[in-house]
Amino acid sequence: METAPEKTQRNRQVIFLIIAFLLSEARSESGRFSVAEEMESGSFVANVVKTLGVGVGELSVRGARVLPEDNKQYLQLNSETGDLLIKEKLDREELCGPAEPCVMPFQILLENPLQFFRAELQVEDINDHSPTFVDKETFLKIPESTTLGTRFPLTIAQDMDVGKNGLQNYTISPNSFFLLSTRTHTDGRKYPELVLEKALDREEQPELTLTLLAVDGGSPARSGTAQVRITVVDINDNTPVFAQPRYEVQIPENSPVGSLVVTVSARDLDAGIYGDVTYALFQATAKVSQTFGVDPISGDIRLKRAVDFEEIQTYDLYIEAMDGGGLSTKCNVLVHVTDLNDNRPELKMSSFTINIPENSSETVVAVFSIRDRDSGDNGRMTCSMQEDLPFVLKQQFENIYILVTEETLDRENRAEYNITITVTDFGSPRLKTEHNITVTISDINDNPPIFNQTTYTLYLRENNSPAIHIGSVSASDRDTGTNAKVTYSLLPLEDENLPLFSYISISSDNGNLYALRSLDYETIQTFQFTVRATDGGSPALSSTALIRVVVQDENDNSPFVLYPLQNGTAPCNDLVPRSADPGYLVTKVVAVDGDSGQNSWLSYQLLKATDPGLFTIWAHNGEVHTARPISDRDSIKQKLLVLVKDNGQPPLSTAATLNVMLVDGFSEPYVHLSEAPKEQAQTDSLTIYLVISLASVSFLFLASIILFISVRLWRKKRDTLNSGYFRPNGLSSGHLVDVNGTGTLNQRYQYEVYLTSGLGTNEFKFLKPIIPSVQAQGYEKDLEENPSFRNSFGIN
Repeated sequence: METAPEKTQRNRQVIFLIIAFLLSEARSESGRFSVAEEMESGSFVANVVKTLGVGVGELSVRGARVLPEDNKQYLQLNSETGDLLIKEKLDREELCGPAEPCVMPFQILLENPLQFFRAELQVEDINDHSPTFVDKETFLKIPESTTLGTRFPLTIAQDMDVGKNGLQNYTISPNSFFLLSTRTHTDGRKYPELVLEKALDREEQPELTLTLLAVDGGSPARSGTAQVRITVVDINDNTPVFAQPRYEVQIPENSPVGSLVVTVSARDLDAGIYGDVTYALFQATAKVSQTFGVDPISGDIRLKRAVDFEEIQTYDLYIEAMDGGGLSTKCNVLVHVTDLNDNRPELKMSSFTINIPENSSETVVAVFSIRDRDSGDNGRMTCSMQEDLPFVLKQQFENIYILVTEETLDRENRAEYNITITVTDFGSPRLKTEHNITVTISDINDNPPIFNQTTYTLYLRENNSPAIHIGSVSASDRDTGTNAKVTYSLLPLEDENLPLFSYISISSDNGNLYALRSLDYETIQTFQFTVRATDGGSPALSSTALIRVVVQDENDNSPFVLYPLQNGTAPCNDLVPRSADPGYLVTKVVAVDGDSGQNSWLSYQLLKATDPGLFTIWAHNGEVHTARPISDRDSIKQKLLVLVKDNGQPPLSTAATLNVMLVDGFSEPYVHLSEAPKEQAQTDSLTIYLVISLASVSFLFLASIILFISVRLWRKKRDTLNSGYFRPNGLSSGHLVDVNGTGTLNQRYQYEVYLTSGLGTNEFKFLKPIIPSVQAQGYEKDLEENPSFRNSFGIN
């Protein structure tokens, strides 16, 4: 079964819970909410949706949260429901002390878009403290001659609660001498006074002990007691008198412990022990008694601990002066603490974005609040940052700032910013606080890859190995990460006849170019294509570069002899009159080389001859000349073996055979000699020459007439042909090209007929070739298969 004290305690708990529940129904009028102290964490304060004028769903989307003005977070906001909840238990006495009402300002921040709402939370007091006396016993010495109605102030009780829950009344235990009167100080504190109702008689009752009861106004009421011990003394008819009833002084908050605040002085006209005055603090609060001490003899009031303007600005002291007879008087001492600039400004970061995408405009980087616990100019602040950064500070309220970007940022110019926010007060000396933040600019894909060259020229020797590395291209991207990863590819050619992808491939990772097949300079000398570099961004950016591949010639083609033909058909014989002088042009070896440059430079060399000293060949043009006069001992048929060699490394060569006939007089251009017995032909040569000589003498006259007529007709025909060559519709001289110094002929060739005279008596007709622009390799086939083509050159 419960005892009476346990039952009373349980009833108090029930009543406390009922009061807390009623007070927890927080109200919000003009942005002010109220809640009872000592509510448990998570207790409901109010729903702010209606107050903010937003929908429930908007709070979460807009990043709603609570920003306290102090460093400690007492509230939390449920962004899903809009409920404002207690984060931790509130103690009104710890937060506000004796101040009433106890109001805690805060802001509700909506980040996206940025919006602030000012609000206040009023913490309401509950009766959770009982009145207490600093001194549990009070001693009074009252002369027995004290007149009726005299008042004796008693020790004051302290109650940390406020309002109706604070101290309301005093009572005294029943007695026949004193009544108790409750009075109020100028600062609102209530204090008790004993009023003498019946004259004291020391002989009848020298001492009295009374119980002083202090009661608050809570429900249920709380109380505290103290003992009042009264000693009746003999008559002392003069009380001490202070020099002034009220002292008012100022001390700076940095005053050292033990420093003198003020000295109070009282005088008693009595003599002896009744004139000795002692001093003491009277009805001092715990703060006052902890902060100040008074010398009982001198009346010096000194600091026992440091004072702080930000904690308490004014102390209200009462000093009691008592003589040896127990008579006393009081005076009031007001101590004003003056502010010094001893607090640096404080900066509290509420929101901070560490990464900002480049190219974004006016982005909120940080939201922060500042405060200075000093007052006046010492508490006024200014907020600044470096001037050379693309950021700006904007003040939203008196002490709330936002840091925003002032212009579009480019990560490629600067990827990181170190920002120093400086808060400076206006005190003397000026104090400041610096807060450093680092903002990183994140990359977006705004830069295409750039090739280090717009055009590349690569050189490749023909007959290369397949899959050989021929060169590289390189592109760089100023972006970072995936946006800077470059891949390479080939673009298709507009000319579909060239299968680029069967010739060239490219490594997508490093831009290395490879030739997939062997190239032939004689087929293709140069070609170009386009390489594209693409980054890995989204959307991807790209650029192109032109690649020109030059195929370099190698000496892989032997010289080809155009004249005389070396295809095994009937031999072509060049006729030389025996009357020819040394240096006489016999014929010309004509050859071409499919290579280019010095690989196609040809030289000629006489390797073998029937009569080695009779003929010589010019090394650079292939012309065969007589080296000496022809004698009768020289064989009619001369066979020359000519070596045609190019200038490549290593050089390639081809041999050509020339058949030369030594004849007397005028003869047909070509004499077909049988390959029959050579020894018999040489034996009969003299007889043949004699027959020819006799026939020539016999028909000399007839031959001269025929020759004259033939020459006239030939000249007429030649003039006709020449006019046909150079008329507008005919062949121009541009189609006739001379033999160059190397003997290489690159165009079509014709045979031009010359009439030359040896000794002035006989005329001989022979051929000088002029080369046409036809591929050398095609001549042999044309000469073999096309009779008309052979005939045009006089070849049977």
